[in-house]
Amino acid sequence: MMIGVALAALCGPLAAAADPLTPTGKWSANTDGSAPVPPMGWNSWNAFNSDVDEEKVLASAQALVDTRLRDIGYRYVNIDDGWWLKRRQPDGRLLIRTSHFPSAATGADTSFRPLTDRLHAMGLKAGIYSDIGRNSCGQIYTPDFKNQPEGTVAEREVGLYGHVDQDIRLFFAEWNFDFIKVDGCGARGLPADVPRVKSGLYRALTPLVDMQSLGGSDVAGIRRLYEQVHTALHTHAGDRPYVYSLCLWGAGDVRAWGKDVGNTSRTSDDIQPVWPRMLTNLDTVTHRALYAHPGSWNDPDMLFVGTGDFDAAHLTEARSHFSLWAMINSPLIIGYDLRKLTPDLLAIFGNADIVALNQDPAGNQAVLAYDSGEVQTFVKTLADGSKGVALFNRTASPAKAVLTAEQLKMLPTADVHLKDLWTKKDRSFRKEMAVALAPHETLIFRATGTRRLPGGLYLSEQTGRVNPAADGVGVPQPDPTIYQSITPWTGTRGGGEHPQYGGWGGAEADRAPYGKLLRVAGTDFDTGIGVLANSRLEVRNQGYARFSAKVGINDSGQPRSGTTVFEVWGDGRLFAKSRPMAFGEAAVPLQAKVAGVRIIELVARGTGAAVNAGTPQPATWAEAALLK
Repeated sequence: MMIGVALAALCGPLAAAADPLTPTGKWSANTDGSAPVPPMGWNSWNAFNSDVDEEKVLASAQALVDTRLRDIGYRYVNIDDGWWLKRRQPDGRLLIRTSHFPSAATGADTSFRPLTDRLHAMGLKAGIYSDIGRNSCGQIYTPDFKNQPEGTVAEREVGLYGHVDQDIRLFFAEWNFDFIKVDGCGARGLPADVPRVKSGLYRALTPLVDMQSLGGSDVAGIRRLYEQVHTALHTHAGDRPYVYSLCLWGAGDVRAWGKDVGNTSRTSDDIQPVWPRMLTNLDTVTHRALYAHPGSWNDPDMLFVGTGDFDAAHLTEARSHFSLWAMINSPLIIGYDLRKLTPDLLAIFGNADIVALNQDPAGNQAVLAYDSGEVQTFVKTLADGSKGVALFNRTASPAKAVLTAEQLKMLPTADVHLKDLWTKKDRSFRKEMAVALAPHETLIFRATGTRRLPGGLYLSEQTGRVNPAADGVGVPQPDPTIYQSITPWTGTRGGGEHPQYGGWGGAEADRAPYGKLLRVAGTDFDTGIGVLANSRLEVRNQGYARFSAKVGINDSGQPRSGTTVFEVWGDGRLFAKSRPMAFGEAAVPLQAKVAGVRIIELVARGTGAAVNAGTPQPATWAEAALLK
């Protein structure tokens, strides 16, 4: 049984991909735009809602400069909903509310170019807001919406729908913006039977997404609309750097495909300045590390540091919120009125050591090394080989935790050195270290030590280089593991909160699909990639010579449910292949020489009853690693 031997006879070039499992030798996650690290900056919405104006924008921009936050990466100044006056008829040009943005009064056409030029002269970048539908979120969902677009029904249709190419040309080629956030409310909130449509205020647009029903969402249709924006940006932004932010709040299975279309993709509904809501938004990202990469980041929404449960009277909570967003490679977009910035809040936003974890060029989102409803341990591998690590107490009670060298993939017999990124104090331990966590506290460190795997990296340590091009999920399902906080805009009316965010069951680092233990035939593995059969992973290889793994069906699968064949491809050529593996069989080694290979592809092909029923077996690439 020659498992793991390179198959020279099968190394010819492939034809064009015929199905999602056919290797292409290409990286398919988005690389257009300019987001090699998560974008950082400020957005007007959390601070001002739609009551935004030029004075507030410029004051916030000046604060970024004066506090030197700009110098550590906070460069985007993003205008959210509330800037528009109307869509002029019959030519469809968008007009700016010049009473609030006086520099835009450049003539009958109005222009944001004077404002973007001023922001660029300050060493900053400028962002704009739109919606994928005809109308914005503020128009549809905000009862006290200020600065409503004015005029006829057509003049108040300020969203992109039917105007994608025209508006993107205006925003980027003429007005010189660098960033666009595209909301999705207009493709959700205007069915024919809602009062605002029946009254004649807005035109109906058949909803493409239903937050409570993946089956009732047109996933392909909503994706096509966002892809139209991608195409227009590619055309009209020219060679200038830009960022495309998808804001579909976890609907329409966007947690699975957003990485392929935009530079950032919202994984949840809106964050609010309350602790439970922060937990909800965090949970939509924590098991999705393999779905974020340089150029395409998970986005659990903007920072609420400075407000509510995260204000200057709740600095423990504010530090936790900031630390966690840094570890999971969220965009660090401040949502606070920077005119009110205090020294304590500035010390949080301006913690350069923690910002560096977020902006690390390796782009590896943190992986959960320990997970529970009370304490979580996040670990991320940094470009220099060191680790970022955060121990998080989710509860309002003190908690005890233990950090182990094994969780860091370091040797327990050697010293592990830690730098506390809040106190700047150093400590070290061997094997394990006990810590006490105050209520809602996060301890965050930079760790160095002796690596458990010399001369290589486990794939779960380089999540930014692994892309689930096909993750085996046949029917998208809502994720029941996300914390179900009380939605502030409905309170406790109705029957309560329900799982609603798609994206459950895809590829995971150091876990099997659905958060299960990595275990094959009774043998536990603490590192590897868990997938479903009928999946294909793309892996960017950067100078490694060998791939090594142990492969098999995870014990969370079912007996007599078919077999899975594991394949290793390099730049479109088949290098190694396992025999068909069945449930209960011990994991077997699979190796390949990959020196000089640019894209490695790991394919798990399933057959049998489970695949035919649309429930493919969980397949495990245990101890998957790239070695020198």
